[in-house]
Amino acid sequence: MADINVEIDGIVKTVKAGATLADAVPHFGHPYAPGASICIVKKKAKEDAVPTKEFTVKTSKGVLVIEIKDLASVSAKIWLEKYKGLKYPVLLENQNAVSFGPFECDYDVSRGNKRYRKYDVLLGAGGFDPSQTTLIVCKKEHYAEYGTPADGVFATLVAGRTNLEKLQRGDVIESIEPYVKEESALQGFCTSDLSAKLEDGDRLITFAEIELSAHSPTGAETFYALTKDGTFQINSTAFAFRSDDTLKGEPCEYENFEPRKIGAVSLRTAGTGRGRIYISTANRASSLLHSVIGHVIYGMELPYFSGPGSKFSVETSPPHIMLLGHTIEESKELLDSIGIKFTHEGYDGPDNVIVQQMPVTSLEVLQKGEVVVTAVPKSKLIEVEFYYDLAPKTIEFFRHAIELKTKPIGALPSSMIYDDTYIFKAEKQAEKYKEIMPENVPTDIVKACDLGITNQSAKRMGYVGVRLVDETMFGPTGEKFGATNIIGKVLNPDNLRNLKEGDRIYIKEIYGESAKRLLLGIKADEEANDETEASEEMK
Repeated sequence: MADINVEIDGIVKTVKAGATLADAVPHFGHPYAPGASICIVKKKAKEDAVPTKEFTVKTSKGVLVIEIKDLASVSAKIWLEKYKGLKYPVLLENQNAVSFGPFECDYDVSRGNKRYRKYDVLLGAGGFDPSQTTLIVCKKEHYAEYGTPADGVFATLVAGRTNLEKLQRGDVIESIEPYVKEESALQGFCTSDLSAKLEDGDRLITFAEIELSAHSPTGAETFYALTKDGTFQINSTAFAFRSDDTLKGEPCEYENFEPRKIGAVSLRTAGTGRGRIYISTANRASSLLHSVIGHVIYGMELPYFSGPGSKFSVETSPPHIMLLGHTIEESKELLDSIGIKFTHEGYDGPDNVIVQQMPVTSLEVLQKGEVVVTAVPKSKLIEVEFYYDLAPKTIEFFRHAIELKTKPIGALPSSMIYDDTYIFKAEKQAEKYKEIMPENVPTDIVKACDLGITNQSAKRMGYVGVRLVDETMFGPTGEKFGATNIIGKVLNPDNLRNLKEGDRIYIKEIYGESAKRLLLGIKADEEANDETEASEEMK
């Protein structure tokens, strides 16, 4: 049988006729996340195509996304005629702008010094000769005489701003394609069925690349936490968005007031649905409830065609810098490789583990070029396996209280220690605004190392405890069985034996079978898809 050509994330690959998605997986440029959807796009007839104002400029330093102001302008017409062939190197790069070219055009040159704003995109004639035209992207506000067509600035850089700063002489434009193609212009679908057959000319999109905004450092951390397994799960859908509800209810702050254009990634910071993260699939105005934290710069087809209950792979730019849970040695090697100054405090013995970093956010670390970490002996690290299938709501409370939902390590101060009983209280007083209903209460015995929380049937609700011996009368926090919710078990109890009152321990989750079932299935019963409610939230 003859071979067929399929395009995988912009690269044409040859596979055997009758090949399936499973046959294409080895050609992916990244590891495949089991269960993640892949978008298969089949182009319609050319006459059915819908014009677009947004284009993806793929360079050797990453993707730039530009939006044309007016498709009828002189510069836009030149762009639409020539963009497919503009595979040119960086000609000039300075503090004001980057230019690519030169290439030949024909237009009346406009002279005179003009003001250009940051992220303006224009055509400029070198020596006022249109045959020496360059594509110019502005890096800062400045005045210059570029010899543009009469319309001057014809587009704006809307995403890829981090990549713009990386460009220098020697870099090149590798390809330019329309960025967001409306669903009406495409025949596409998403599937996680690796037995799906491929046809000649199919285009596969296997991941979405998200560029996180420098204006939203804490929002970016929320997104990193949401996608720590490398996927974005779709819980809610509407015409204008897709949302992942995994961190619904988590506290977050408003940082960036910006229009929610197609591809914008935004975080709901107040009201119903606080903590939800959205990807816009239609243009919407700025909102005081939605902080824009990033943009999809590649793979927008995945959120377009994905439905509720599906998930797709994501890659973030810049990558996450989270040192908690790592050793000083591992972290220093990583940070040295990217030019970040590294300072450590606290314990530095061979069995160290990092439990705190400052600045907390990746974007601030990159901006400042330095990070300070605090380490403790691994004997301070307590490994816990949660019983998600028995006490999901109480586990959600606990993980929220010690910030284990957004960080790999959670801190927990000890409150009382007696005999073989250890009682703790989280610094965040989550019990003041969250319920702890009775759930998975013991009946006959509490086994050694079971981790329990006092529920709201007792005054000391929210206290956390563990016993190192079996107990038939009282729970791990000293309360009666009916006031105790069992949420998991401590896997390394010996690390508790030298603990003193007031000491702080650090919790690390070890994923057991119930956690794996949860991660592979739905993310939470309480976050069921409600399209009507979700649509109201986006207003």
